[in-house]
Amino acid sequence: MRAVGYVRVSTPGQVEHGVSLEAQIEKIRAMATVQGAELIEIISDGESAKSLDRPGMQRVLEMVRARNIDMVIIAKLDRLTRSVRDLADLLELFQRRGVSLVSVAEALDTGSAAGRLLLNIMVSVSQWEREAIGERTRDAMAHKRAKNEWNGNAPYGYRVSEDQKHVEPHEPEQKVLRRIRQMRRRGSSLRQIAAKLTRDGIRTRSGGSWRHEYVARVLRAA
Repeated sequence: MRAVGYVRVSTPGQVEHGVSLEAQIEKIRAMATVQGAELIEIISDGESAKSLDRPGMQRVLEMVRARNIDMVIIAKLDRLTRSVRDLADLLELFQRRGVSLVSVAEALDTGSAAGRLLLNIMVSVSQWEREAIGERTRDAMAHKRAKNEWNGNAPYGYRVSEDQKHVEPHEPEQKVLRRIRQMRRRGSSLRQIAAKLTRDGIRTRSGGSWRHEYVARVLRAA
């Protein structure tokens, strides 16, 4: 039985040096031994799990589609995806190609119907919790915006006013924000937007280069 391991960390730098990465790899190697599988490769990503559009993940999927492997081993489910829809798509593809998904932390093996059912339930509950927290946060933020109040740092496009309780539009950032929204409406990806802003010499609030994660945060907070 041929298996690949998949690991994901929160930043590209951690792919090379992160303790989290080393811990994931150790768990995957141990599980491969338990499963009696030949671990042919461990593939890494240093990007968000919000979509499957990651170099490492796409490589894993290519191997699955080509039927070059029988099993994909992960240290923990959230290393793979945090989307119920993406998980459903992955499970459907894996099942069609006869590939099992094994998660060490959750003791899950989709080689069985029970394992697939439990996996779907766990991810559904996890996503519901995140969405509920997100809704509460957005409602609180909307309420504060309606009253022009803010606690903490102002979102991109705004500045805390002199009374330290209200926010007001910051025109230079508002201009960049309008540009980001326009590019997004035209179909540009977060990476393309970040690259374009950086090429044009536009800096983030902290003075750094734009990254797709920062573009996503700006859009969510706007």
